[in-house]
Amino acid sequence: MTDKKPNTKRTPSTPHRASQGNRDFRKRTRRDAPAPAAPHGKPSDGNANAQAAILLREGREKSLLRRHPWVFSGAVERIDGAPLSGDTLAVRDASGKFIAWAAYNAGSQITARVWSWREDDVIDGDFFRRRIATAIAGRSGLKLDKDSSGMRLIHAESDGLAGLIVDQYGDVLVMQIGSAGAERWRETIADILQQLCNPACIYERSDSDSRALEGLELRNGVLRGSLPEAVAVIEHGLRFGVDVAAGQKTGFYLDQRDNRALTETLAEGKDVLNCFCYTGGFSLYALRGGAKSVLSMDASGDSLRIAEQNLSRNNLDASRAEWQEADVFVALRKLRDQGRSFDMIILDPPKFAPTAAYAEKAARGYKDINLLGFKLLRPGGLLFTYSCSGGISEELFQKIIAGAALDAGVDAQIVHHLHASADHPVLLSFPEGAYLKGLVLQVAG
Repeated sequence: MTDKKPNTKRTPSTPHRASQGNRDFRKRTRRDAPAPAAPHGKPSDGNANAQAAILLREGREKSLLRRHPWVFSGAVERIDGAPLSGDTLAVRDASGKFIAWAAYNAGSQITARVWSWREDDVIDGDFFRRRIATAIAGRSGLKLDKDSSGMRLIHAESDGLAGLIVDQYGDVLVMQIGSAGAERWRETIADILQQLCNPACIYERSDSDSRALEGLELRNGVLRGSLPEAVAVIEHGLRFGVDVAAGQKTGFYLDQRDNRALTETLAEGKDVLNCFCYTGGFSLYALRGGAKSVLSMDASGDSLRIAEQNLSRNNLDASRAEWQEADVFVALRKLRDQGRSFDMIILDPPKFAPTAAYAEKAARGYKDINLLGFKLLRPGGLLFTYSCSGGISEELFQKIIAGAALDAGVDAQIVHHLHASADHPVLLSFPEGAYLKGLVLQVAG
């Protein structure tokens, strides 16, 4: 990899992390939204001399029996023993019957996250080696490496490794830990990844906002090896620079791979508006697909500079590309007032609702931005609209978009339902894993 690494100090950006203007929206949302629901009674301390275990209230084992991997504090009757956060405990029903082995966290609303449903399992280094090897083998079977040098190798609960995310960018792995259990096994996991994947570097990006909810400190730095001067990912023949140290998420949005490719197939001859463009993923695909023009917006000037470098890396026609540093909410209103219109609009905004507690206020933000999007679309135009908020269900998201279309006075048809790419699998018993949802809508001509 020979590209010079850009100077990219970390700044607020999008998608999936609020931009400057949208950070203000999130502050209003967090201030005005109801606080997350308090546990239904604090679990009582059990027998400190007993073997450590989590005892559930009567009748509260149903979700676990359906293999949902979370134990919420309101379901817990008592904690026996004197466990520390990160310890592996047996979860038992009110009669004492074993249900699962789970990682305990005394300071989280999610009291425990399941490692295994088998009583004879031992949660040790060999256990994690098997789980990690299985996850990697599953990605290999999907043949995603034919089209991309980047993929998600481990997708947390959906791979039976609660709170652990590992993304691959060529010979660099980026590891993100979001639970006390994964934190306890951090060094063991890093050793296993080094042995199984032999990367040049394992870089840790355990600096997401969700760690605060788990009572974990933020961490960012090299875990194994050394970070190359430049990191890049090749996706469907396009090359993107990846700032694993200071970029958003783990540096790139691997989950949108298939959706970017779809954008390319529909962009020919169109005037395209890409909102919350980050480092230009959708924009470059649209340009390669023959878009007449692409206007890309983001609040982060650093991200836009990387986007322009990505444009140069791929020898695309810069005369058809325009980059605008702006608060997208404000900029869209200006475009509306100027009478501008587009054939294709892409809305991939930040995570307005990290939990369901913020859903009502977040819905207003999604409706606002999609209303503006509909107003800026030409007859017959396409709106690509996304939500990465775990607190917004797919059903609710569609209702929000329907309300926006109604207020905009347009008739729109859903022509595609969109989700994360295949390396972000969703465990059937863990629908929360399906955080990314999207729609492609065509307005009436």
